[in-house]
Amino acid sequence: MGTPITPYNSGDAKKAQVAQMFDNIAHRYDFLNHFFSLGIDKLWRKKAVRMLLSKGPQEVLDVATGTADFAIEAARKAPELKVVGVDISAGMLDIGRTKVSRAGQDSRVELVLGDGESLPFDDGRFDAFTVAFGVRNFEHLEAGLREMQRTLKSGGTGYILEFSKPRMFPMKQLFWLYFRYIMPTLGKWFSKDASAYTYLPESVKVFPEGEDLKRILLDCGFNACALHPLTGGIATLYVVDKA
Repeated sequence: MGTPITPYNSGDAKKAQVAQMFDNIAHRYDFLNHFFSLGIDKLWRKKAVRMLLSKGPQEVLDVATGTADFAIEAARKAPELKVVGVDISAGMLDIGRTKVSRAGQDSRVELVLGDGESLPFDDGRFDAFTVAFGVRNFEHLEAGLREMQRTLKSGGTGYILEFSKPRMFPMKQLFWLYFRYIMPTLGKWFSKDASAYTYLPESVKVFPEGEDLKRILLDCGFNACALHPLTGGIATLYVVDKA
Protein backbone atom coordinates (compact mmCIF):
# COMPACT_ATOMS: atom_id res chain seq x y z
CA MET A 1 0.00 0.00 0.00
CA GLY A 2 3.03 2.28 -0.05
CA THR A 3 3.70 5.01 2.51
CA PRO A 4 0.76 5.16 4.93
CA ILE A 5 -1.41 8.28 5.09
CA THR A 6 -1.05 9.82 8.55
CA PRO A 7 -2.86 12.65 10.37
CA TYR A 8 0.28 14.61 11.22
CA ASN A 9 3.79 14.97 9.81
CA SER A 10 5.40 14.28 13.17
CA GLY A 11 7.55 11.31 12.18
CA ASP A 12 5.79 9.09 14.75
CA ALA A 13 4.30 5.74 13.76
CA LYS A 14 0.83 5.95 12.23
CA LYS A 15 -0.85 4.28 15.20
CA ALA A 16 0.66 6.83 17.59
CA GLN A 17 -0.54 9.67 15.37
CA VAL A 18 -4.03 8.16 15.10
CA ALA A 19 -4.24 7.83 18.88
CA GLN A 20 -3.15 11.47 19.26
CA MET A 21 -5.66 12.60 16.64
CA PHE A 22 -8.60 10.90 18.32
CA ASP A 23 -7.50 12.16 21.72
CA ASN A 24 -7.47 15.68 20.25
CA ILE A 25 -10.94 15.50 18.69
CA ALA A 26 -12.66 13.21 21.23
CA HIS A 27 -14.61 16.08 22.81
CA ARG A 28 -16.29 16.91 19.47
CA TYR A 29 -16.17 13.52 17.76
CA ASP A 30 -19.78 12.39 18.25
CA PHE A 31 -21.23 15.74 17.22
CA LEU A 32 -19.08 16.00 14.10
CA ASN A 33 -19.57 12.35 13.15
CA HIS A 34 -23.36 12.68 13.09
CA PHE A 35 -23.27 16.22 11.70
CA PHE A 36 -21.05 15.38 8.73
CA SER A 37 -23.04 12.26 7.84
CA LEU A 38 -26.41 14.01 8.32
CA GLY A 39 -27.19 11.21 10.77
CA ILE A 40 -26.90 8.52 8.09
CA ASP A 41 -24.07 6.85 10.04
CA LYS A 42 -26.66 5.91 12.69
CA LEU A 43 -28.71 4.07 10.07
CA TRP A 44 -25.61 2.22 8.86
CA ARG A 45 -24.81 1.09 12.39
CA LYS A 46 -28.40 0.00 13.01
CA LYS A 47 -28.31 -2.14 9.86
CA ALA A 48 -25.05 -3.76 10.97
CA VAL A 49 -26.43 -4.36 14.48
CA ARG A 50 -29.59 -6.00 13.07
CA MET A 51 -27.47 -8.37 10.98
CA LEU A 52 -25.18 -9.07 13.94
CA LEU A 53 -27.98 -9.88 16.37
CA SER A 54 -29.85 -12.07 13.88
CA LYS A 55 -27.26 -14.78 14.60
CA GLY A 56 -27.71 -14.61 18.38
CA PRO A 57 -24.12 -13.99 19.56
CA GLN A 58 -23.38 -14.10 23.29
CA GLU A 59 -20.10 -12.14 23.34
CA VAL A 60 -19.04 -9.59 20.73
CA LEU A 61 -15.79 -7.69 20.22
CA ASP A 62 -16.11 -4.11 18.97
CA VAL A 63 -12.74 -3.07 17.53
CA ALA A 64 -11.88 0.64 17.30
CA THR A 65 -14.92 1.20 19.49
CA GLY A 66 -14.23 4.93 19.87
CA THR A 67 -16.96 6.45 22.02
CA ALA A 68 -18.80 3.10 22.04
CA ASP A 69 -21.77 3.94 19.79
CA PHE A 70 -21.78 0.49 18.20
CA ALA A 71 -21.28 -1.34 21.50
CA ILE A 72 -24.09 0.54 23.23
CA GLU A 73 -26.50 0.08 20.32
CA ALA A 74 -25.89 -3.68 20.27
CA ALA A 75 -26.23 -4.03 24.05
CA ARG A 76 -29.49 -2.10 24.09
CA LYS A 77 -31.01 -4.37 21.46
CA ALA A 78 -29.98 -7.69 23.05
CA PRO A 79 -30.36 -8.00 26.85
CA GLU A 80 -28.23 -11.17 27.07
CA LEU A 81 -25.34 -9.82 25.01
CA LYS A 82 -21.89 -8.96 26.39
CA VAL A 83 -19.82 -6.48 24.35
CA VAL A 84 -16.10 -5.79 24.77
CA GLY A 85 -14.92 -2.61 23.05
CA VAL A 86 -11.24 -1.94 22.40
CA ASP A 87 -9.63 1.28 21.19
CA ILE A 88 -6.18 2.86 21.00
CA SER A 89 -7.40 6.30 22.15
CA ALA A 90 -7.78 6.84 25.89
CA GLY A 91 -9.61 10.10 25.25
CA MET A 92 -12.28 8.41 23.15
CA LEU A 93 -12.70 5.64 25.73
CA ASP A 94 -13.17 8.17 28.55
CA ILE A 95 -16.15 9.61 26.70
CA GLY A 96 -17.33 6.13 25.80
CA ARG A 97 -17.38 5.03 29.46
CA THR A 98 -19.49 8.05 30.37
CA LYS A 99 -21.94 7.15 27.59
CA VAL A 100 -22.03 3.49 28.66
CA SER A 101 -22.90 4.51 32.22
CA ARG A 102 -25.52 6.98 31.03
CA ALA A 103 -27.09 4.20 28.96
CA GLY A 104 -27.16 1.88 31.98
CA GLN A 105 -24.94 -0.70 30.27
CA ASP A 106 -21.97 -0.88 32.68
CA SER A 107 -22.59 -4.54 33.45
CA ARG A 108 -22.65 -5.58 29.78
CA VAL A 109 -20.28 -3.24 27.94
CA GLU A 110 -16.59 -3.31 28.87
CA LEU A 111 -14.18 -0.84 27.27
CA VAL A 112 -10.48 -1.71 27.04
CA LEU A 113 -7.48 0.40 25.98
CA GLY A 114 -5.59 -1.64 23.42
CA ASP A 115 -4.05 -1.93 19.97
CA GLY A 116 -6.25 -3.49 17.28
CA GLU A 117 -3.14 -4.97 15.67
CA SER A 118 -2.28 -6.87 18.86
CA LEU A 119 -5.53 -7.67 20.64
CA PRO A 120 -5.25 -8.69 24.33
CA PHE A 121 -7.73 -11.57 24.00
CA ASP A 122 -7.51 -15.36 23.68
CA ASP A 123 -7.88 -17.20 20.39
CA GLY A 124 -11.48 -17.93 19.44
CA ARG A 125 -13.04 -16.02 22.34
CA PHE A 126 -15.77 -14.04 20.53
CA ASP A 127 -18.89 -15.15 18.69
CA ALA A 128 -18.68 -12.08 16.44
CA PHE A 129 -16.80 -8.85 15.95
CA THR A 130 -17.71 -5.42 14.66
CA VAL A 131 -15.58 -2.50 13.54
CA ALA A 132 -17.06 0.76 12.26
CA PHE A 133 -14.76 3.10 10.31
CA GLY A 134 -11.70 1.73 12.09
CA VAL A 135 -9.75 -0.61 9.79
CA ARG A 136 -8.76 2.34 7.61
CA ASN A 137 -6.76 3.69 10.56
CA PHE A 138 -4.63 0.58 11.12
CA GLU A 139 -0.95 1.08 10.51
CA HIS A 140 -0.69 -2.52 9.32
CA LEU A 141 -4.07 -3.50 7.88
CA GLU A 142 -3.42 -7.21 7.49
CA ALA A 143 -2.13 -7.49 11.06
CA GLY A 144 -5.34 -6.00 12.41
CA LEU A 145 -7.54 -8.21 10.24
CA ARG A 146 -5.65 -11.34 11.26
CA GLU A 147 -6.06 -10.40 14.93
CA MET A 148 -9.83 -10.10 14.50
CA GLN A 149 -9.85 -13.45 12.70
CA ARG A 150 -7.74 -15.01 15.47
CA THR A 151 -10.03 -13.91 18.31
CA LEU A 152 -13.19 -14.98 16.43
CA LYS A 153 -14.71 -18.39 17.18
CA SER A 154 -14.93 -21.01 14.46
CA GLY A 155 -18.26 -20.40 12.74
CA GLY A 156 -18.28 -16.77 13.91
CA THR A 157 -19.02 -13.70 11.82
CA GLY A 158 -17.43 -10.26 11.55
CA TYR A 159 -19.04 -7.02 10.41
CA ILE A 160 -16.74 -4.33 8.99
CA LEU A 161 -18.32 -0.95 8.18
CA GLU A 162 -16.07 1.36 6.18
CA PHE A 163 -16.24 4.32 3.84
CA SER A 164 -16.00 3.54 0.14
CA LYS A 165 -15.88 5.64 -3.01
CA PRO A 166 -19.13 6.11 -4.95
CA ARG A 167 -18.68 5.78 -8.71
CA MET A 168 -21.94 7.02 -10.21
CA PHE A 169 -22.82 10.59 -11.18
CA PRO A 170 -23.73 12.75 -9.30
CA MET A 171 -22.98 10.95 -6.01
CA LYS A 172 -19.29 10.63 -6.91
CA GLN A 173 -18.85 14.36 -7.56
CA LEU A 174 -20.87 15.42 -4.49
CA PHE A 175 -18.98 12.98 -2.28
CA TRP A 176 -15.54 14.31 -3.19
CA LEU A 177 -16.64 17.96 -3.06
CA TYR A 178 -17.92 17.37 0.45
CA PHE A 179 -14.97 15.28 1.62
CA ARG A 180 -12.18 17.41 0.15
CA TYR A 181 -13.44 20.92 0.82
CA ILE A 182 -16.48 21.22 3.07
CA MET A 183 -15.58 18.64 5.73
CA PRO A 184 -11.98 19.82 6.37
CA THR A 185 -13.14 23.44 6.68
CA LEU A 186 -15.97 22.69 9.10
CA GLY A 187 -13.84 20.17 10.98
CA LYS A 188 -11.18 22.83 11.58
CA TRP A 189 -13.76 25.29 12.89
CA PHE A 190 -15.47 22.86 15.26
CA SER A 191 -12.64 20.61 16.45
CA LYS A 192 -9.66 23.01 16.23
CA ASP A 193 -7.70 20.21 14.57
CA ALA A 194 -7.50 20.82 10.83
CA SER A 195 -5.23 17.83 10.24
CA ALA A 196 -7.79 15.32 11.51
CA TYR A 197 -10.38 16.26 8.92
CA THR A 198 -7.84 16.53 6.13
CA TYR A 199 -6.61 13.04 7.01
CA LEU A 200 -10.10 11.55 6.69
CA PRO A 201 -10.65 12.14 2.95
CA GLU A 202 -7.02 11.34 2.15
CA SER A 203 -7.22 8.03 4.01
CA VAL A 204 -10.47 7.10 2.22
CA LYS A 205 -8.91 7.97 -1.14
CA VAL A 206 -6.07 5.45 -0.81
CA PHE A 207 -7.78 2.69 1.20
CA PRO A 208 -8.66 -0.56 -0.63
CA GLU A 209 -12.38 -1.19 -1.04
CA GLY A 210 -14.89 -3.53 -2.60
CA GLU A 211 -13.33 -6.56 -4.28
CA ASP A 212 -9.81 -5.38 -3.36
CA LEU A 213 -10.60 -5.37 0.36
CA LYS A 214 -12.49 -8.65 -0.03
CA ARG A 215 -9.34 -10.30 -1.42
CA ILE A 216 -7.32 -8.99 1.52
CA LEU A 217 -9.90 -10.30 3.99
CA LEU A 218 -9.84 -13.76 2.40
CA ASP A 219 -6.03 -13.73 2.40
CA CYS A 220 -6.15 -12.97 6.15
CA GLY A 221 -7.97 -16.22 6.89
CA PHE A 222 -11.68 -15.52 6.53
CA ASN A 223 -13.41 -18.13 4.40
CA ALA A 224 -16.23 -15.95 3.00
CA CYS A 225 -16.94 -12.26 2.51
CA ALA A 226 -20.20 -10.61 1.38
CA LEU A 227 -20.34 -6.93 0.34
CA HIS A 228 -23.30 -4.69 1.13
CA PRO A 229 -22.96 -1.20 -0.46
CA LEU A 230 -24.78 1.53 1.49
CA THR A 231 -26.24 4.90 0.42
CA GLY A 232 -25.06 4.90 -3.16
CA GLY A 233 -21.66 3.47 -2.33
CA ILE A 234 -20.63 6.05 0.29
CA ALA A 235 -20.01 3.16 2.68
CA THR A 236 -19.82 -0.61 2.47
CA LEU A 237 -20.62 -3.28 5.05
CA TYR A 238 -18.32 -6.30 4.69
CA VAL A 239 -19.65 -9.47 6.36
CA VAL A 240 -16.96 -12.11 6.88
CA ASP A 241 -17.13 -15.66 8.21
CA LYS A 242 -14.58 -17.91 9.88
CA ALA A 243 -14.67 -21.61 9.10
